[in-house]
Amino acid sequence: MYAPERQQEILRLAREGGRVDVLSLAEEFQVTAETVRRDLKALDRAGLVRRVHGGAILAGRLDFEPDLAERDAVAADEKQRIARAALAELPGGEDGAGSSGSVILDAGTTAARLAAEIPLEAELTVVTHGLPVAARLADHPGLTLHLVGGRIRHRTRAAVDDWALRAYREINADVLFLATNGFSLDGGLTTPDLAEAAVKRALIAAARRVVLLADSAKFGQQHFARFGELSDVDLLITDTGLSPDDALAIERAGTEVVRA
Repeated sequence: MYAPERQQEILRLAREGGRVDVLSLAEEFQVTAETVRRDLKALDRAGLVRRVHGGAILAGRLDFEPDLAERDAVAADEKQRIARAALAELPGGEDGAGSSGSVILDAGTTAARLAAEIPLEAELTVVTHGLPVAARLADHPGLTLHLVGGRIRHRTRAAVDDWALRAYREINADVLFLATNGFSLDGGLTTPDLAEAAVKRALIAAARRVVLLADSAKFGQQHFARFGELSDVDLLITDTGLSPDDALAIERAGTEVVRA
């Protein structure tokens, strides 16, 4: 396949899915990752896609948002490692067990994985507006679980709008485990939906410590609604796909980084 033919096929895939990633394209076309990056660079120069960390999104699709099942399947191993590393940030020490405290779990696939990892002996107060997160914690014997209400967004199963905002204004938690669709030094923390962005801003204000759970593929991505800066985050837990240089740049900006 010649480069123009390959680029046309890449553009078709981007139009179908909203985004493409370098490694998957390299495997599909049996070429090197560097070849794919050159293809994406050519498409970016033509204004057809916009390059992001690890791949590209269709130009003009800053509001692209995959559904919950699709997001859960992306970077599954990395998300599991991030969730296990996040246990050390639960009130109670390295394994998250044996001590009381309060946490907010944002809606998100990595947060849901963290919920499933919380030890049975943990004694915590947990607040969430994410239905999948609450479902995983509902039968936990040691938790006091608070489910925040509001309008439920179909794509994320998250409660949003004024009811959720009012609830979060009334609490002060020890730790927030925050999710995001994109993060970068210049673009901050972003998500496709304005209503979800408003709730995320309320989460940040409701916690004394903010821990961002984000796989490395989200680094460099920017979406329509901006809800914070990286400086709002005390600790970023990501995977080793984030380069040491990028991790160092984030730490120099004031956010601690753990690469799980």
